[in-house]
Amino acid sequence: MISRAVVLKIASLPPVRHLITRGRPFRKLVNRFVAGETLQDALRVAFQLQCRGMKVSIDYLGESVRDRQMAQSVVEEYLRVLPGLAQAGLDAQVSVKLTQLGLDIDSAFCVANLERIVQCAGEVGGSVRIDMESSEYTQRTLDILYSLHERYPNLGVVIQAYLYRSEADLDRLVGCRASVRLCKGAYAEPPSIAYPKRSQVNAAYRRLMQKLLLQGHAPAIATHDESIIRDAIAFVKERDIAPERFDFEMLYGIRRDLQEQLVAQGFQMRVYVPYGEAWYPYFTRRLAERPANLLFFLRHVLR
Repeated sequence: MISRAVVLKIASLPPVRHLITRGRPFRKLVNRFVAGETLQDALRVAFQLQCRGMKVSIDYLGESVRDRQMAQSVVEEYLRVLPGLAQAGLDAQVSVKLTQLGLDIDSAFCVANLERIVQCAGEVGGSVRIDMESSEYTQRTLDILYSLHERYPNLGVVIQAYLYRSEADLDRLVGCRASVRLCKGAYAEPPSIAYPKRSQVNAAYRRLMQKLLLQGHAPAIATHDESIIRDAIAFVKERDIAPERFDFEMLYGIRRDLQEQLVAQGFQMRVYVPYGEAWYPYFTRRLAERPANLLFFLRHVLR
C-alpha cells in the first residue's frame, strides 16, 4: 500500500498540482471534500446539510499567512460568512486558524483580527472555534483563548488528544466553561510531547472524551472512528447525558453514511465544511487518508 507521505509528495509536484487544479476529471473528487471556492458554494452546502438535519462549522481555507493585508482579507471574508449564514437561517459557526489571522506576524494584530470575527459572530447569535495547529502554537493559541473568553463566551477551541499536555489543558478549559472540540491530532509530533502509538492516542482520546461529556460546556466529539463513537454513545446512555448537550463532528465528505446514522439516532451532528481558492493542500491531505481515494487519484495521474 502506498503511504500517505508518498501520496502527499506526489501531489506536491508542480505537474501533478497543475493537472488536479486544472483537470476536469478531478473536480468530482475535489467537490467531495471541499464545498467550492466561493462563499455561495459554502452556503449552498450548509443549506443542504441542514436539510439533512446537520449543523455546520465553516472554514475559509488558507495556510499560514505572513502578510498583513492578506490576513485582513481573511477577516473580511469571515465577516461576510457569519451574516450570510444567519441571513440564510443557518447555524452560524466558523472555524479559524490563528496563523491565518497573522499570529506569525504579530500576536496583538492576530488578537485584534480574531476579536473582530468573534464580535461579528456574537451579533448574529453565532460562535467561533479556534482550530489547533501544531504544538509550536498550542500555548499561544490557548493564551489568546483565555485572554478573550471571559468577554466572549461564544469563542471555543480545539484540543488534540495525542499531546501529553492535553489533559491538564482540558481541565483548565472545563473550569472556565470554554467550549472544546476534541480531536486526535493530525500533525507530526515527536514522542517527547505526543503519544507515538495509535493505541495510546485512542486511549487518551477516550479519557478526555469522557471528561468532556461529563463536565464540558457544549463539547464536540470530533472523530470518524466508529469504535470511539460507539463508546461515546454507550457512555452518554449510561450516564444519562442528553444528546443536545454535545455534538458529534466530522469532516465534509467523510463517512456521510455514519453522519446520517447518528442524526437518525437523535444525536447532533456538526459537519466541518471548508471552502476557498486555497483548497489544494487541504484536499491532498484528505486524499491521502483513504485507499479508495488514492486509487482514484493514481489512476487519473497515470492516464
